[in-house]
Amino acid sequence: MASTDGALSAHCEDAKDAGTCKANVSSWDGDGEKSQKKATLKRNSSEPQKAKKKKKARVNRAARPNYTIHEGEDMLLVISSSTSQYDGSAWAPKKKGCKKRKVTKGKGKSIPTKKKKLMRAPVVKQIEETPEVPSDHRWGQSLPEEVLVNIFKMVVAQDGAVPFLCRAGRVCRLWNVAASSPVLWRKVSLGHCWIAPGKSQLPKTESKIKYTIDWLAQTRLSQLREFSLHHWTKNVNYAVDVVSKFCPQLGALTLSYCSGLTEVGFQSLGLHSRSLQSLNLQYTEFQVEGLLSYLETYGCQIRQIWFTHGLKNDRLLSAISRGCCRDLELLEVNTKLDSKDGELPICIQALQTACPKLKTFRMLNVRPLHKTMRSGAELSLGFPSLEELCIATTSYSYMSDKDLRDILFGSTQLRVLDLRGCSRITPAGLAMLPCNELECLFWGQYFSSHVGSSSLKKGLHMVTQKWNQTLQQLDVANQLFSEEDLEVAMCHLARASNANTLRSLNLSGTRVMPSALRPLISQMTALNYLNLSSCRYLPRGLKRIYRGQEDIRQLLDKLE
Repeated sequence: MASTDGALSAHCEDAKDAGTCKANVSSWDGDGEKSQKKATLKRNSSEPQKAKKKKKARVNRAARPNYTIHEGEDMLLVISSSTSQYDGSAWAPKKKGCKKRKVTKGKGKSIPTKKKKLMRAPVVKQIEETPEVPSDHRWGQSLPEEVLVNIFKMVVAQDGAVPFLCRAGRVCRLWNVAASSPVLWRKVSLGHCWIAPGKSQLPKTESKIKYTIDWLAQTRLSQLREFSLHHWTKNVNYAVDVVSKFCPQLGALTLSYCSGLTEVGFQSLGLHSRSLQSLNLQYTEFQVEGLLSYLETYGCQIRQIWFTHGLKNDRLLSAISRGCCRDLELLEVNTKLDSKDGELPICIQALQTACPKLKTFRMLNVRPLHKTMRSGAELSLGFPSLEELCIATTSYSYMSDKDLRDILFGSTQLRVLDLRGCSRITPAGLAMLPCNELECLFWGQYFSSHVGSSSLKKGLHMVTQKWNQTLQQLDVANQLFSEEDLEVAMCHLARASNANTLRSLNLSGTRVMPSALRPLISQMTALNYLNLSSCRYLPRGLKRIYRGQEDIRQLLDKLE
């Protein structure tokens, strides 16, 4: 008992509180042998569990990835390891004895989940903090300003000045200086982007719009050449007035689907824009009296005019025919495809006399109603400088061979002739035209009522024989020429001295035969567009559009 009391007193001194000592005393005062046996049994029963748990934790710890992570020049390389999955790897496990396990007090159990987290956390941190090859993100700030301006020129030529230059100017100081160069702001187009369609414009929004126009005109548009507004229903007068005042070099103004331009805006153009030569007012509502007053006073400087045909706009063509725009070179009058009112009274002789320098004359979807000049009037010389004539329409055209000859009797320099929808024009009438170097002839019948009729035409060979040396594009879609006539016409095209002349040929809906296509395709080496859709006399599988010389060469193999 003496030894027992000594051990008991030593145990009590090491205990943290008196309660622990009392519990131990009671256990020793009882049946000592019985308590000792219980402790031994409990110890023996817990040993297999501990061994089992230790073995399980050791298996989980050994499950490592079979790859190695190496640092490259600009990336992390994950390399498979066939011999040793840990050699030189950041994922290699620690050696035994380097770090002791943490044991919970009184239980002696390991915590494998916490150990896994503690071992993997440094690995993730090591991968994230792996130093990469330093890259200089400030290359744009070290470029010479001239180089940056030239780069911006290419972007502006493709995507426009707005909004690219506005965004580029917010990158850094150098980009702001380069984007502010007036050379980049020579062509500007503004769409209506301040409010959603159909919503009213608040006064605060209107003040922002005016401030933006003022800021652009005063700080960016000193060298402006071309200015466009699209879908503006308000502040059009204000924008035109500000731009005309601060942009003395303005040469072209385009208003597309706008409304609200009054006489005030035209007066501002006349007072300040003395370099204005092009005026495009297609699909725009404007005050006709204001434009007429402007043309009568400043029409001598106008070279190009676009406008949409309407009941009120017919007076514009009359004013032009009276000679208010003597130096006019381009005149285009068009209407929408679904427009029912397409008849335009026009006196061709008066227009020829008033605009002797006209080079491009287009009447799109407009049916001209010819008026004759009064007796004793000055005889016109035609359009001696005309290079393009377009009288295409989506409905039935009353244009005849005589009407066409009255327009082109003096046009020896004509290069482009668009007669789509003009079904009353005959090959004989085309062959009588004075132009001998026609390059583009568009004569397809897409919307005429005669398409699908059984009556056949003759004489296409006269057209191809006349212009086989100069034709680059030919469109005779849905023209009902006979098979023999088409074959002769294609032979005339194939006899051209220059095999690189013909580039595009549209024979859709015609009665062309394989025998007519073989000599043409084999001879015309520059042909890169061939439309054979809906050609019922061709074999199945060949009735489609061919693009590119390689595709057309494969067609030649199939035809043979």
